[in-house]
Amino acid sequence: MKVKRIVANISTQAVSDAKDFYGSVFGLDLLMDHGWIATYGSPERMAVQISFASQGGSDTPTPDLSIEVDDIAAALERVKAAGIPIEYGPVDEPWGVRRFYVRDPFGKLINVLAHT
Repeated sequence: MKVKRIVANISTQAVSDAKDFYGSVFGLDLLMDHGWIATYGSPERMAVQISFASQGGSDTPTPDLSIEVDDIAAALERVKAAGIPIEYGPVDEPWGVRRFYVRDPFGKLINVLAHT
């Protein structure tokens, strides 16, 4: 048996609010929409990963999700253009990533990162 996919599920009554943050800001495609559940992702790349942490590194809170991007400057620009406050960073971390934290419309802490 091999795990093919792990999907984080965020409980909300405002499912459509994910479109602007995950669709518009991060460019994820709407892969499935049943009204009561909407799944965003990248059809080209579905990685299987799950992390467990006692903190977020550099003594930050543990983020609810991590989104790795190929261009951290472009991601930061989109977040700023959308008027979303930055909660941490951007910063180059000693383990080889540049990252920043934001909150999604549901209050979840999102770690946006790129490997340096």
